[in-house]
Amino acid sequence: MSMGFLIEETAPVVWRGLMVMSAVEKLLRQVDWGQLDYLVIDMPPGTGDVQLSVSQNIPITGAVIISTPQDVALLDARKGAEMFRKVHVPVLGLIQNMSVFQCPKCKHETHIFGADGVRDLAETLGLDILGDIPLHVNIRETCDSGQPVVISQPQSDAAKAYLKIAKEIVRRLPVPPA
Repeated sequence: MSMGFLIEETAPVVWRGLMVMSAVEKLLRQVDWGQLDYLVIDMPPGTGDVQLSVSQNIPITGAVIISTPQDVALLDARKGAEMFRKVHVPVLGLIQNMSVFQCPKCKHETHIFGADGVRDLAETLGLDILGDIPLHVNIRETCDSGQPVVISQPQSDAAKAYLKIAKEIVRRLPVPPA
């Protein structure tokens, strides 16, 4: 389910406050999710209305902060982690996205956005790194085709990176009631 289903495809989402919470309520309370093991809510970076509304109105087991290793992105990541702590949502850890680019021709690795920014932030905040996601053309291509890399190329290094992170997140969550 996506917020994109609630609006026209090309329409911008310019919602604040009550409009945001109304949309979140619809997604959570009016969608038949069936029997879930986990519900993952992907939110934009920052500490705005969406994050506050969700964290104050829904019981959240934990937050995962995802950032590229560049300085400007790390500012938002830090604010996000601090906001979740302030509203008493445990931060399970950080994920470094687009951590390295490997040239498909020569296999040379380049840290386009920096090498260890998220690792340094995790250390500063006393949090763990849950994993790294590389900047890889197959990730974009498989997502664009509707067949994410973990489905279409489950033995690839990119898929293994996602699966490793998912296992680490689940390991940190409380055991669901039977």
